[in-house]
Formats: sequence, C-alpha cells, structure tokens
Amino acid sequence: MNKSVSLLLLSLLLALQFALWVGDKNFFDLKQLEATVATLTLDIEALDLRNQKLLAEVIDLKQGGETIETLARSELGLIKPNETFYQIVK
Repeated sequence: MNKSVSLLLLSLLLALQFALWVGDKNFFDLKQLEATVATLTLDIEALDLRNQKLLAEVIDLKQGGETIETLARSELGLIKPNETFYQIVK
C-alpha cells in the first residue's frame, strides 16, 4: 500500500512539474507576459505625460490670447499690421 501511494504521489508531482514547465500557460509564458506588461506600462506612462502636456496647452489656449498669438507667430509666421518681419538665415 505504501509503495502504491508513493508511486501515485510521484506521478502527480511529475505531472504538475510538466504542466509548470512545458504545458499550456507555463512558467516561460508568464515571464514573457510580465515583460510585455512592464513595457506597456512604460508606454502608458509616456502617453499619460504627453496627454497632460497637451491638456495644459489646450487650457492655456482657451484662457489666454497671448499663447495663441505666440503660436501663430512662431508656427505660421504671422505678423501684425505695420510690423516688419526679418528672417535671419544661418
């Protein structure tokens, strides 16, 4: 009886070890998923920071005309009437 129980426990242990190392959803898959989660977490943090900057810019644009004027001058090259525009080429 004792020998059959030991054999049963050993076979159960081997089956569990096989499932852990080779079976579906094994140890290596878990490590790969953990690495993917870490990478995606860093990507999400970077995108959150970008979204915060864009939100701050939107709020600034809604509240102040000075920001709109600055953006129009730098990005679109707009000038006010009676101003002279000088461009320095390096």
